[in-house]
Amino acid sequence: MQWPWRRRKVVVVVVVLRKLLTCAICVIALMGLLSVRVHVFPSSKVSDLTDPYKLPTVTQHELNYQKLSAEKKWTQELTPPHLSKEQAPPHLSKAPLSSHKLNGANGSLDFEKLWKQPSNRDFVPCVQPGSNYTAPDESRGYLLVHTNGGLNQMRAGICDMVAVARIINATLVVPELDKRSFWQDTSNFSDVFDEDHFINALANDVNVIKKLPKDLSSATKVVMHFRSWSGLEYYRDEIASLWEEFQVIRAAKSDSRLANNHLPPDIQKLRCRACYEALRFSPKIEAMGKLLVDRMRAYGPFIALHLRYEKDMLAFSGCTHGLSDVEAEELRTIRENTAYWKIKDINATEQRSRGYCPLTPTEVGIFLTGLGYPSNTPIYIAAGEIYGGDTHMADLRSRYPILMSKEKLASVEELEPFTNHASQMAALDYIVSVESDVFIPSYSGNMARAVEGHRRFLGHRKTISPDRKALVRLFDKIEKGLLMEGRKVSNRISEIHKKLQGSPRRRRGPVSGTKGMDRFRSEEAFYVNPLPDCLCKRVSGNVNASTASMR
Repeated sequence: MQWPWRRRKVVVVVVVLRKLLTCAICVIALMGLLSVRVHVFPSSKVSDLTDPYKLPTVTQHELNYQKLSAEKKWTQELTPPHLSKEQAPPHLSKAPLSSHKLNGANGSLDFEKLWKQPSNRDFVPCVQPGSNYTAPDESRGYLLVHTNGGLNQMRAGICDMVAVARIINATLVVPELDKRSFWQDTSNFSDVFDEDHFINALANDVNVIKKLPKDLSSATKVVMHFRSWSGLEYYRDEIASLWEEFQVIRAAKSDSRLANNHLPPDIQKLRCRACYEALRFSPKIEAMGKLLVDRMRAYGPFIALHLRYEKDMLAFSGCTHGLSDVEAEELRTIRENTAYWKIKDINATEQRSRGYCPLTPTEVGIFLTGLGYPSNTPIYIAAGEIYGGDTHMADLRSRYPILMSKEKLASVEELEPFTNHASQMAALDYIVSVESDVFIPSYSGNMARAVEGHRRFLGHRKTISPDRKALVRLFDKIEKGLLMEGRKVSNRISEIHKKLQGSPRRRRGPVSGTKGMDRFRSEEAFYVNPLPDCLCKRVSGNVNASTASMR
């Protein structure tokens, strides 16, 4: 009988087949795993491809800022001794650095967008004079200048008077700073600016001396109120003719005395050389200002917020939204008692609805949140004393607790040389504002315009200019409960300001239909936007550019 043998043979075959099948399954499974490995972990060549949305690591940001500081030779002491642990920069606190810099941002793409600079479209400074430009002609007399206003109003006036001195062949005596304005600052020119550098930098343009010669101190001087926004003909024909009778002309005021447009190219370029190269702050201000910048950089990318919510501005503009009756009355009294403020009766509600009022600290908080800046964004407050102090700052501080200022970043001893000198304190804010990653003014005053123009000149650094008129309508709806903060408000704020971030554009001319002085007044000021006069498209191999920087 062969049946049992056949049965054993079948069993053996089945066992062999089963083993073969098991091996085949294992091989297939192994191949599948290898295939998945290849796709999940691509080769090093693939990982080298550039990802346009990849956010640099925190370490890379730190290295970039350290390199920037080293290039500018700024002081490397980053932390003032008086800061508490809560106020200390992230790298000195216990919390991880990444939590300070990235927490709250909606991913790397949002973070990159918040700090991304606008394209400069290859515009670079071009302030060197033309080939026919000559050294100063023989001086016909001396020009004395009494500047007026705050720091930035005086800065613009000084640069205009340099150009005027060139036009009328005058020797310019170092201008006298305004000591009678609202701030009652006793600073002299050399306290605020580097006097020797100013004189030497302009040697090929205008003769500048520190004092009027003694033999002319008793000479008859003609005091002139130069006509506002005047052109070349006015100064060459009307003002220059005064040399026939006088050796000394005294300009009683310096603000807005030269036209914004339609001046010879060499005169416009001279204004830029004066403003961005010759008119450098004094060494002690430069050193302190750059120390403040370094200390802010220790927190990572930061916003400089020009919060123009100060007593003088609110009194001058008549803006009282969010203030108590007592505060509003105090501001009205100041306005009434300030003789050189001509407009006394102001409708605060109408003023605000037209966008003529500075944003309040609370409104600034809503604005920044709407733009997408997370609550741990470092913010430098570039301002004097905020009206109402902590009472009016509480809401902004609750949204953005890392609110710093020169008073917080520096010790009392470090600031002592500048205290009680408004122009010198404003100069420190100016330096930090120009060097910040993002500059946002709450009001388009003299400082806001000066900083915006300087940042444009230095490469169109990101400057977000709030559309106050449009924002007020949103804020009022939120205040009345008709609109809630959230995605809808954020999208609206972002859309409004998409094209208000400092991108290159030509300086705006007068508003259509305006006439006379109103026409000049409606123009965009020269120092707000030096394009096209002082910024040119980069031409490969032949660029007439001078690289100016905050040195």
